[in-house]
Amino acid sequence: MVVRTTIDIPKPLHDRLRQRAADAGTSIRSLVVQALEQTYSAPRKGRHVTGPVVRKKGKLGPRFPVDENPHDLVLS
Repeated sequence: MVVRTTIDIPKPLHDRLRQRAADAGTSIRSLVVQALEQTYSAPRKGRHVTGPVVRKKGKLGPRFPVDENPHDLVLS
């Protein structure tokens, strides 16, 4: 099954794709499909987080803030 999609490609990139396709004797479509297959075909395996994500020493904030805006704690 083939799915058709449309994307906007900047002109300089399109020119480079067209030139590379011409040099390789293939189409832009083939280049794009090949690039997508190489990038996204194999599932990526990540590691489980086993330790603290932030490794800084310092004072921890209140566990359950009542009078504070939670965004101030997260974004500060």
